[in-house]
Amino acid sequence: MPDPRRLARNFGAIGVIVGLLLAVTFLPPDNALHEVRASGALRACTPATYPPLVTGNPDRPGIDIELLKAVAARLGVDLALNVNDAIGRDFNPRNWGLTRAQCQVIAGGVVDSQQTRSFLETSPPHARTGWAVISPQPLNDWTDRTIGVLAPVSGFDRIGLASLLRDRGARIVVVRTADELVAGLTARRFDAGVTEALLASRLADEQRWPVAWAPPSLQRYGLVFGLWKGDLTLKRAIGGALHDLEASGTTAAILRRYSGAPLSP
Repeated sequence: MPDPRRLARNFGAIGVIVGLLLAVTFLPPDNALHEVRASGALRACTPATYPPLVTGNPDRPGIDIELLKAVAARLGVDLALNVNDAIGRDFNPRNWGLTRAQCQVIAGGVVDSQQTRSFLETSPPHARTGWAVISPQPLNDWTDRTIGVLAPVSGFDRIGLASLLRDRGARIVVVRTADELVAGLTARRFDAGVTEALLASRLADEQRWPVAWAPPSLQRYGLVFGLWKGDLTLKRAIGGALHDLEASGTTAAILRRYSGAPLSP
């Protein structure tokens, strides 16, 4: 005969599980997409400039801005931009001072990494990036070389890059802007420069310099849009819009408008 006490414990456990499942049905709904449509605008926080993703130029606003405009159009709303210079000052988006009242989407250099996903929901990737190397002349050996490093907005493995350069005997000089990086390379203060791949490609195209991916030991990433944790209805809607844009060729056309020199392996 079954043990009555064991049966009671089993039924008690089943009752707890059923109760939890019923309780879930009473949780407040995710209204993120409804709020966007009710307000008539998709609000996006971006850095002031991070070419070629965000340029600050109304005629050529950048890859991320053009894509978000197309996404907003598919959602039937306008795109409202909120510039926040704190974006990307460190790797932790919680330190950027952003709130839901400011934006529903974060753009302008958000990478699809485990670190990013620990703080934010992320959209499907719309471009590929990683560390890349530019130099006035091809550089095959970094031993005893001076390398200018322009760190991207956030999310890249800076420790891995620093370790790789030091292991190869390179001297590292951190720069703050693309202009500073180009000036150092032009004046031969740096033998090469390392920065985010899309930016490196654009700079190489402007200067007619070679550009290549950094060694494959350094991770490459998808570029994404960040959303607040739990905003799943908006995440699904943006994901669907990005899928449609890719299928129609719109994403590829936007990327071509901002493409620079092709990166060699």
